[in-house]
Amino acid sequence: MIEPREAKYPWGLRIVATADLFNDGTYPDREPEALLVATGTPGEIVNVGYHEELNLPVYLVEFQAGAVVGCFEEEIAPAS
Repeated sequence: MIEPREAKYPWGLRIVATADLFNDGTYPDREPEALLVATGTPGEIVNVGYHEELNLPVYLVEFQAGAVVGCFEEEIAPAS
C-alpha cells in the first residue's frame, strides 16, 4: 500500500481559488459544467481528505460565494 501524500495546507487556512471551479456533477441542482467559484474568490479549508486513486490530498473549502467545493492543491493558494 502506498502512503497518502502529506497535505500541504491545514484546516482553517484562509485561501483563494487560483482557477475557476466548475460543477463536475457533484451539485445535482446546478447545470453540469456551471461555474461554482471564480478565480480569486476567498474561502477557508474546512476539512482535508484524500483521493485514493490519485493518492492526493483533497481540500473541502467553504467559499464566500456560498459553495463548499472539494479542491486539489493546484486550485487554491493561501490568502495574503
